[in-house]
Amino acid sequence: MSEGKKTQFVTAGRNKKWTNGVVNPPVQRASTVVFNTVAEKKHATVNRTNKTLFYGRRGTTTHFALQEAMTELEGGAGCALFPCGAAAITNTILSFVSAGDHILMVDTCYEPTRDFCEIMLKKLGVETTYYDPLVGEGIRDLIQPNTKVLFTESPGSITMEVQDVPALAAIAHEHDIIVMLDNTWAAGVNFDPFAHGVDISIQAATKYIVGHSDVMLGTAVASEKYWDQLREQSYLMGQCVSPDDAYLALRGIRTLGVRLQQHGKSSLELAQWLAERPEVDHVRHPGLESCPGHEFFKRDFTGGNGLFSIVLKQSDPKATTALLDTVEHFSMGYSWGGFESLILANEPSSFNALRTLSNPNFEGTLLRIHVGLEDLDDLKADLEKGFAAYNAALA
Repeated sequence: MSEGKKTQFVTAGRNKKWTNGVVNPPVQRASTVVFNTVAEKKHATVNRTNKTLFYGRRGTTTHFALQEAMTELEGGAGCALFPCGAAAITNTILSFVSAGDHILMVDTCYEPTRDFCEIMLKKLGVETTYYDPLVGEGIRDLIQPNTKVLFTESPGSITMEVQDVPALAAIAHEHDIIVMLDNTWAAGVNFDPFAHGVDISIQAATKYIVGHSDVMLGTAVASEKYWDQLREQSYLMGQCVSPDDAYLALRGIRTLGVRLQQHGKSSLELAQWLAERPEVDHVRHPGLESCPGHEFFKRDFTGGNGLFSIVLKQSDPKATTALLDTVEHFSMGYSWGGFESLILANEPSSFNALRTLSNPNFEGTLLRIHVGLEDLDDLKADLEKGFAAYNAALA
């Protein structure tokens, strides 16, 4: 990260009109905004889309500060807030598609994204075609006259494939297709979405933006071309964010740089250590050559984080259970991005329900690991105990 980016983590969203003389923007809770004159009411009505107090669902100064901060960090023209990452994805897509449209969805997308396509979009008459994350120029063959959105997620969920987003975006833009990116892994700062051709960058801010596993939050930052439509059409779906949660996200941004740096350093070292384990077939960490699409990570990303996967040489649920039940610092949980380490197991057969085209070409159990902020020696010792239990169960 450049020195300028580090400074931005401290200053973003701290405009004096939001802080009012204190360090942090205060929590402003409001549903009704009252006006003393007709002129004040008219002014608020005219400017309600531009960080002006109008009604609680449009936001308070706490929300405006977070929106401004996210726009500063990722670029773009504006940021819409949502009550979780899944809401950010679904409401953003719904803001741009109509019955009869077609979207291209990366096959390694977040599972709730796929469920949304298979259930809700299908019910609304929107067709989804899944594509291999490493399709490259082959994406041209999948574009239809009614294709409206190209959705990317890089690295991919669970199996960590890194996409050539600039190449895909360039092809999509030849056909006036909107390029959306689930940019959660990079926390919006280790991959510059708008410099690489993305039109709308979406995050589960629940993860690294908040960073403490205690808030559900989603963000979508749009380019100038698409900001007005995203802002107004997502607003019509009625979802909004608590000012208290917005405040905690702002606080998380202040330490985002140092947290990501530590997560990234520890995860890379642990990934290299795991690659030498006799139980491990290969490691899927974007920073290692063994990860599909590593060359795009090396070219386009400015840093890593704590999330990666390893594939074991065998698939033995009993032995995997022994490992998971033995480790102490690695808890099992359906999230990541907090200060704590996590681990989840995926058997090869589970991908049959999650993938259409890009079923992973391996036979062993996949362990998705999030490396937290604990001492790395303690994490290694914890996994050593887990592997001892794993090997005992195999014997």
